[in-house]
Amino acid sequence: MEQTTNTLLMVRPVHFRANEDTAGDNYFQKNLNLPQEELLKRAVEEFDNFVKKLREVGVQVVVVDASSEVDVPDAHFPNNWISFHESGMVGIYPMLAPSRRLERNEEVLSLLEDKGYHISEIVDYTAAEEEELYLEGTGSMILDRENRKAYAAISQRTDEELFVEFCEDFEFTPVVFTANQEVDGKLLPIYHTNVMMCVGSKVAIVCSASITDKKERKNLLKQLKDDHKEIIDISIAQMNQFAGNMLEVKGMGNQPYLVMSSAAYNSLKTDQVEKIEKHCKILHSDLTTIETCGGGSARCMMAEVFLPKS
Repeated sequence: MEQTTNTLLMVRPVHFRANEDTAGDNYFQKNLNLPQEELLKRAVEEFDNFVKKLREVGVQVVVVDASSEVDVPDAHFPNNWISFHESGMVGIYPMLAPSRRLERNEEVLSLLEDKGYHISEIVDYTAAEEEELYLEGTGSMILDRENRKAYAAISQRTDEELFVEFCEDFEFTPVVFTANQEVDGKLLPIYHTNVMMCVGSKVAIVCSASITDKKERKNLLKQLKDDHKEIIDISIAQMNQFAGNMLEVKGMGNQPYLVMSSAAYNSLKTDQVEKIEKHCKILHSDLTTIETCGGGSARCMMAEVFLPKS
């Protein structure tokens, strides 16, 4: 099992704005007071530029346009509804916001099969929505595919029982904790695990300060150390610049790249950059509009394709 892939699925935005449906618990999300056309224009430019940078270093990016027929302002974050695995299995996930459920699109599966990828089984968890239980893909879960561990910060978008069920189905060991952020003087759960941590093949980025329970924090750091990850501990301020929302991918000649937004990159200290660059090159792209309105960043935009080729 490899931790990284050189193939990504990305969805170009067609309807873009700050989604009122997700603002309730995504405290990273803000409104930009711009006309709708200008917002969409900026988001599409950021998206296309990001894809171009990835392709320039040899990452294979399969781009799909979001459906124009349904109102899907967050469609450019596909990693929340689907995940692709080396075994040929695909996970389809239950999401909290009704508008986000419209993003699920079976045409994506046909498109990948047409490109020669083999899908052996689809594991569909979406019936859990009827019970108001959610697990938002690799937003909710950080997968260490090599060491078969899955990390999840429990929140209203990440149900613990569903997470454990996923781990049984896909053969991961669950590592569960709670991560918080301060909002108006109150500690509230961080909506997605992937804004406070990222696990690459040799390096792990984690905002340990967000894990207020000492035992949970100690256990998380121990798990990463046991797997010989170099841990880069980011601050809450860096997390708020999306420095936890990164993904390691493979470019030409299997060169590893840690992919992030320019805001995340600019928040890193020199020694943190040096530690990352011991293990992989850094690729960053300006995602200001997408980050501000969407409340998600680079990692959320990339659904990793690990499927075997037929």
